[in-house]
Amino acid sequence: MMPPRFEDLSFAYEALKQFRKYSFSVHHERFIFPFLCGSYFTYRKIDVKRVVSIAKSVSKDPSYLDIGCGYGDFLEKVRQYLPKAEGMEKNVEMFFKLGRYKPDYIKIGDAYNEIEKKYDVIFVGWMEPGVDYRDKIAEKTDIIITTFDKGGQCGINGGCEFEGFGYDKVASWVTPSWIDVNTELMNKYYSKISDDIIKSLSELRGAHNLWYVYSKPKYKEKIKEELRNCSVNENNEIERYEFEHVLDEVGYRYLEKIKIGNKIHLLWDIIYNE
Repeated sequence: MMPPRFEDLSFAYEALKQFRKYSFSVHHERFIFPFLCGSYFTYRKIDVKRVVSIAKSVSKDPSYLDIGCGYGDFLEKVRQYLPKAEGMEKNVEMFFKLGRYKPDYIKIGDAYNEIEKKYDVIFVGWMEPGVDYRDKIAEKTDIIITTFDKGGQCGINGGCEFEGFGYDKVASWVTPSWIDVNTELMNKYYSKISDDIIKSLSELRGAHNLWYVYSKPKYKEKIKEELRNCSVNENNEIERYEFEHVLDEVGYRYLEKIKIGNKIHLLWDIIYNE
């Protein structure tokens, strides 16, 4: 998936304004228009807390960079816990040509050449297809968190994975893809197909997001400890973002079973690497 051109952005923005006239919920648009209203990966508050806990396993006041942060939807949530967190976004048009406010903590730049300092944690939420700057990221941090869709929203050579760059894979978990959430919402609320057909279509869900945590060996066990603490607290998690009920409604609950290939996985279940 390539970054939208300005003409595409303008068309999408007009479509969003029309959608808002008949939308069933203000929270639907973040999944139906993710580039304008949300992110290209689906998350809950527990994902934010996991990322924050990983960062704080390194330092009480960790430095943090979100590469490919877009408007900063996920970054804004992280900054509620890490106020100094920064973002980097290559696509300047999304701000200036659409009149969108760009906060000072988001830098317009190319991650291949313009990561100017070392960070405790770098989060890679987007890597443009056909681009591979893993070596540049590896020079600038000891901990990397990536999230990408199974369909290949990565650079060349599997450019979302960091084995071979001096990192160990510490842990991973699966969340639903915004594409499947989008499809479920459109089928349930904005089409006239029957409930039986909607149910049969839901069984065809195949997209999903993979979250990988990488670190230099010295931080591996500490990160595992922090994530295990997160898991214990998540079972009693009361605080949630308002939009999370949308995920529940369309069958993507916390620890919901999902089939990937021939295996059954639990959404948001953390898998640890030895």
